[in-house]
Amino acid sequence: MDTEYAFRHRHILGIDQFSEADIYHILQTAGSFKEISNRTIKKVPILRGKTIINLFFEPSTRTRLSFEIAAKRMSADTFNISASTSSATKGETLIDTARNLQAMNPDIVVMRHAYSGSPHLLTKHIDASIINAGDGTHQHPSQGLLDMLTVLEHKGKIQGLKIAIIGDIAHSRVARSDILGFTKLGATVHVAGPATFIPPGIDKLGATVCRTTKEAVEDADVVMALRIQRERQNDPLIPSLREYAVFFGINRKLLENARKDTLIMHPGPINRGVEMNPDVADGPQSVILDQVTNGVAVRMALLYLILGGEKNSTDGK
Repeated sequence: MDTEYAFRHRHILGIDQFSEADIYHILQTAGSFKEISNRTIKKVPILRGKTIINLFFEPSTRTRLSFEIAAKRMSADTFNISASTSSATKGETLIDTARNLQAMNPDIVVMRHAYSGSPHLLTKHIDASIINAGDGTHQHPSQGLLDMLTVLEHKGKIQGLKIAIIGDIAHSRVARSDILGFTKLGATVHVAGPATFIPPGIDKLGATVCRTTKEAVEDADVVMALRIQRERQNDPLIPSLREYAVFFGINRKLLENARKDTLIMHPGPINRGVEMNPDVADGPQSVILDQVTNGVAVRMALLYLILGGEKNSTDGK
């Protein structure tokens, strides 16, 4: 690692806070941590004595578990709180919940919340470092970073690649983090989906909006499908899942327009036969499980860089 580099972020709130150097440093650090997961004894004492709280107000499998595994592999003490078991069910406000957690002196609070900006709000009320594990439709920075790591490992570069993201862009915090991250590293990101799933202004983040999925995936190096987030839609925005699968699902015929070595990605969970056919999800070009593996490594890197062997400034970001 570059000994002259200093990671200067107390909180992880969004990809937009990082420079290109920050992103590559995180990915390099994550790569170095992958070896730990392959050991017989998967534990190192880097964060011994540190306390990490996973505060999840929305359901999660991969993100929550990988943050917990990441912390435990570095010997941190971890505690999980979900909305259903918190005092939020009794009417306690988010700020009051955070202040009570702060009174227990945790080092990091990893937070997922349905409302955009909630992790940013917590940084103003508690001293612990905050990691955004997904806030509303805003961002999911650790997912964006693990996606970049996966592409970098398989392609050897990100500069100059074409990334196609298909699906529910409007409600996807993953899409926003990926667009910001991949374009920052020199890739082009093309998005496609039903008109009701393409939010106004997404091009201002750096994405190119395509009229059809065929246009989006043409000569693409990476094709990523997104889940239809029906939980964030008050009214159905598509006629039916069957029609969506016909026009926007990722299948073998559509992929004939992409490069022969294109990578197939999905942040999960996958609705098989809707966003992606099973033979594509399980096919030789799929790196979906590599994304899951890299999720642990990236989250280990983030915890380490905030609390570990590198001294950090308190620049508020």
